[in-house]
Amino acid sequence: MFDILLQVDSLATAANTTGKVESVWSLLGKGGPLMIPLGILFALAVFFFIERLLAVNKAGKIDENFMRIIRDHIITGNVTAARSLAKNTDNPVARMIDKGIQRIGKPIDAIEKSMDNVGKLEMYKMEKNLSILSVISRIAPLFGFVGTIVGLVLLLKEFATISNPSVSQIADAMYIKLITSASGLIIGMLAYLGYSYLDTQINRTANRMESASSDFIDILQEPHK
Repeated sequence: MFDILLQVDSLATAANTTGKVESVWSLLGKGGPLMIPLGILFALAVFFFIERLLAVNKAGKIDENFMRIIRDHIITGNVTAARSLAKNTDNPVARMIDKGIQRIGKPIDAIEKSMDNVGKLEMYKMEKNLSILSVISRIAPLFGFVGTIVGLVLLLKEFATISNPSVSQIADAMYIKLITSASGLIIGMLAYLGYSYLDTQINRTANRMESASSDFIDILQEPHK
């Protein structure tokens, strides 16, 4: 008997959950045609956030012992080993150091400039498509507001043909039209949070690149064996 009651309760819970999901989709569907571009903006925000997150996380994976090993190789005069390590390490810091190693023997200013150029290129790679999230965070709320305004205009036009619309009818209709504004604000907020997080991670990697560049210049100015 107890098992039967548990099964009935589980079925009721599942049915209730399904009903809630269906009601959410039904509610979003009532937002009007502008829910379509909002849905596209949401899909783009999710896609570019995940794509950039994977790229930025990969760029930020830097071995803490990398610069120490590079220093040991250069101090002992084993430039070939240092170049091999930098060339076979796949991250922005390694590519920047590799360029510096290639310029060993030239003036310090020239080495710094060549490393800075590589650093700028690596920053560009990390920031690629990041601006799309920033744009979505700005235009999604605007789409939502436009959808609400258009919906309210059409709603007022519709109620003008009704002799005595009830307060509940008006409130219910306005509630539905405000869905686009709420959706636009939520999408914009999520896109902005994603942009801010990625920007913070990129800045953290950029700081490590600057620190590595400074350490490399200091290594070159140390007495070698």
